[in-house]
Amino acid sequence: MTDEELIAAARSAAENSYSPYSSFAVGSALRFADGSVVTGTNIENASYGLALCAETVAVSKAMADGVRGGLEAVAVTGPLDKGGDAPITPCGRCRQVLNELAQLGGTDPLVLCVGPKEVRRIRLSELLPDAFGPASLD
Repeated sequence: MTDEELIAAARSAAENSYSPYSSFAVGSALRFADGSVVTGTNIENASYGLALCAETVAVSKAMADGVRGGLEAVAVTGPLDKGGDAPITPCGRCRQVLNELAQLGGTDPLVLCVGPKEVRRIRLSELLPDAFGPASLD
């Protein structure tokens, strides 16, 4: 799957967003070394602190299906008419959740941060330097 196809999968996932409070639909797609792709979308809650980000949903789905390694790339998309021209990046919590999955497989996935005018390609280790993870507990 190409990066463009991964971005398209994230955009498609965003169509299922439950975001009645922010109207900010986010989609995420995770690509693994075996060619599989897992998607997620944000799920808001009237108790705002209980909302789930798209990346966290995708990682949870992958883990629930037994996927523990081989994370190669992540695409994150948001609405093209909100947030200005800046690409969407994972929040701090999502960076940590993605890092857990990446460290389980010893990878440093490429994160495709998609905006209306550009796609920023950056490694997870650059978004979350000196990350705490499973290896930190050894």
